[in-house]
Amino acid sequence: MPESSASKRPLEGSRRAGPAGEYSDRTVLIVDDDPAHVQHVREGLAPHGYRFREARDGAQALSAIREHRPDLILMDVEMPGLGGVEVCRIIKANSGEGGFGFIPVILMTARQAAGKVEGLELGADDYLVKPFDMLELGARVKSMLRLKALQDALIEKNRELDRANKELARKREELLALSRTDALTGLSNRRYFEERLEEEFARARRYRSPLSLVMLDIDYFKRINDTFGHPFGDEVLRSVAQVTRARLREVDLLARYGGEELIALLPETSPSDALTACERVREAIEALQLEYQALDGTKRTVRCTASLGVATIPSSTIQTSADLKRAADECLYAAKGAGRNRVRQHEE
Repeated sequence: MPESSASKRPLEGSRRAGPAGEYSDRTVLIVDDDPAHVQHVREGLAPHGYRFREARDGAQALSAIREHRPDLILMDVEMPGLGGVEVCRIIKANSGEGGFGFIPVILMTARQAAGKVEGLELGADDYLVKPFDMLELGARVKSMLRLKALQDALIEKNRELDRANKELARKREELLALSRTDALTGLSNRRYFEERLEEEFARARRYRSPLSLVMLDIDYFKRINDTFGHPFGDEVLRSVAQVTRARLREVDLLARYGGEELIALLPETSPSDALTACERVREAIEALQLEYQALDGTKRTVRCTASLGVATIPSSTIQTSADLKRAADECLYAAKGAGRNRVRQHEE
């Protein structure tokens, strides 16, 4: 029911508040269908230096909230169409960061206690009965703006904490990646390989699935270092690591095991598939053509080869991860002994 003309009479108390204070940059939305009442509230709060927005009904209020994001809402309870209590319900239901955020609401009414409990239960932060003293209104507005400022500061601190936590997690991931990576080749390092080997070996035994391990050694690498120098030797090692990685699957783990030796773990890979993969890698390394430039500017094409040994479980002679590495290593030395640039596979 619309409020009577008596209920809409100017507010009692003509005392003015002090000069503009710490919340003078804040926006107050006044929602009331009585222009005289709106004007009186504006005049009473003007000395505080607030910015004002106005709305004549609930629909206008919601539009103003979406557009201006006020810091405080002073809203009449009874208005044509959407009333103050209903608007308050909508505001508080959308108070998350994806909605309006936290906006304090002071409901105003000419009815003494009617609707007060309902309004507060729906989330209104304060309640005033008309006519009210302007000093009281000023004090309550300031109190609500202080609450808003504290809430905004808390939200910002939480955002800062969230950003800091995300940055910390990112740094932790970077450090973890660095601790697992060989600096020269960019491959996994030996320590990380050993960790994964134990996990994959246990998984393969549990599910009776094949697991192959490959050991690779660049042939005559010491001769390359002695002839062309260690920087060029590093380039050779990086190139071999790159082409080897490109010839393996994404799920395969390739690591630098030490010096010029690489090691690879091939999950779900049978002996025949492992042999095929090794030959593919060997051929790619043999096809490498690396350019060496001497101090006098002359250039020379350098080629290299690699020897590989591979072993696979299940196997009656391989019971542990150490056995698997030992079997692949023995095959590697067999490949070298047979003339290098070849693959040797463990057999029962």
